[in-house]
Amino acid sequence: MDPQTFVRLSVGQLGLRLPGASSRKACHCEIRLRGFPVQTAPVPLINSSEFNLDPHTNVAVFSLDEPGLKALSTPGCFRAPEPPYVEIAVYVGRRGGGGYFSGMRRRLIGSVRVEIGLEWRDGKPLLLHHGWTGIGKGELHVKVKVEADPRYVFQFEDEVALNPQVVQLHGRARQPIFSCKFNRDVRRASQPDHLGGQYWSTSGSSEEKEMAGRRRERKGWKVAIHDLSGSAVAAAFMATPFVPATGCDTVARSNPGAWLIVRANTTGSSEIWQPWGRLEAWRECAHGGKEKDAVCLRLHLLPERRDACVLVSETPLSCDRGGEFFIDMDRQSVPSDDAGTAETSSSSYCAASMVESCAGGGFVMSCRVQGEAASISSPPLVQLAARHVTCMEDAAMFLALAAAVDLSVKACRPFRSKPAAAAKKKKQQPAGSSSPDDPLELDT
Repeated sequence: MDPQTFVRLSVGQLGLRLPGASSRKACHCEIRLRGFPVQTAPVPLINSSEFNLDPHTNVAVFSLDEPGLKALSTPGCFRAPEPPYVEIAVYVGRRGGGGYFSGMRRRLIGSVRVEIGLEWRDGKPLLLHHGWTGIGKGELHVKVKVEADPRYVFQFEDEVALNPQVVQLHGRARQPIFSCKFNRDVRRASQPDHLGGQYWSTSGSSEEKEMAGRRRERKGWKVAIHDLSGSAVAAAFMATPFVPATGCDTVARSNPGAWLIVRANTTGSSEIWQPWGRLEAWRECAHGGKEKDAVCLRLHLLPERRDACVLVSETPLSCDRGGEFFIDMDRQSVPSDDAGTAETSSSSYCAASMVESCAGGGFVMSCRVQGEAASISSPPLVQLAARHVTCMEDAAMFLALAAAVDLSVKACRPFRSKPAAAAKKKKQQPAGSSSPDDPLELDT
């Protein structure tokens, strides 16, 4: 497998010295690179001589593929004769409860441009700027870095539930690498647990089991990734059913559905799986206004020889538009409500837990999936950092995770259809046929 050329431009270690600024002031910046969406980040005010920022955390990351790099290298892509640059515009305003500012009142302090030379084409990391620079009446501390970040790009050729091939993309070439096999076995939850009981949901009392039998739930889903020889090398099992919370029709944060991500053990036998990660998913409902529902995805690793799971990613995706789930140790921060982990950076978790899979931090993987409002089917598109893929089994493991992400978005859809309506629809179908529009039978 040959990786595609990518270059990663990161902006981090932001800090602002602003004479006369009070604690009621809040600052943020807009980071702009032509051809990319504007990225927004808070800028902490520095009021003392001590200045300690996490060197591994970036507030903005731009990933440039080959077309983007060609555009950046083309003379005149910016207004001639200016060289390409990244711009950081800093604003100040009064601190508000719902965001960076109260209302729309904000004032531009100034902007800084950092030129992007062509030295990055040599393939070596390039530090464009690191330190203080004047901005308006203050000083801005910023670190801007460019480095090569080659990636493998894969795409499922159809919806995950339709057993598609998985192809590697390289330019215009599409090379089959894996196949995906989906299975929906509602008996799975009651079968013996061959993976270890600590990873699977269990019901305590007989009363709880009886209630579980009466409620609607999505359970027993499994997706396996097979190599070209037909051997299963990685898989994702639905470990905790997706069930609606009491009094509503959606999966809640208090009781998320979950997947167990596994890979074949070192002997190559798919009969004995090695647990790697646990992916949880739930739906956050909007509370009026312009807000939209979101599917939240949280990935914990299950490292060997350690008792505790390790949180490495928590990503919200728009229910309507879909979005990108990612593992990025320089970009991801552990949520403060995760007990016992708030003060430790994700990069340290990566080093401690992902070991061979993700040693070295940085970008690990991303998976782009579609949302509920999509009119045209768009199968998952997966990018993997080349330095984190040492064998085909590594790639298969991340593809199993991507399949679980895609299926989680579907499993978190509201349970709105009544069982009677679903039964009527099924009765109207010819015997032995299944609906191609709903291979998951989501409302059963």
